[in-house]
Amino acid sequence: MIEFHFKSDFILADKTKYSDWITRVFESESFVAGQIDYIFCTDDYLLELNQQYLNHDTLTDIITFDYTKGKTISGDIFISTDRVKENADAFGVAFENELHRVMSHGLLHLMGYGDKTVEEKAEMRRKEEEKIKMFHVEQ
Repeated sequence: MIEFHFKSDFILADKTKYSDWITRVFESESFVAGQIDYIFCTDDYLLELNQQYLNHDTLTDIITFDYTKGKTISGDIFISTDRVKENADAFGVAFENELHRVMSHGLLHLMGYGDKTVEEKAEMRRKEEEKIKMFHVEQ
């Protein structure tokens, strides 16, 4: 089950479209969705989580908590919409495009993709672009 929660003023329009896209992303990598919770929040909310659970005192756009078992993907994906907006402005892209990138980034982490090395980062970016393109494909 894919659920969306809001800890800020941001509200995701057309949740069904997003759920369908997320399901297609999993299926494209031969995974199935378990319990996926997206929590859209503020910088302050995510900073508190970062400090409390990861001992990091920095702003970030996403934190993913992985509860995956085998090919069944489960996890909590916290996204700072403040950071997504700022990054979209900095990169010169639409907010929606940056949101899709971050949402797919969390999913890719749950499916085992990393981003620590140069090679992993390059693969992550390639996969993010691939998954973003899937958003606009109707099933």
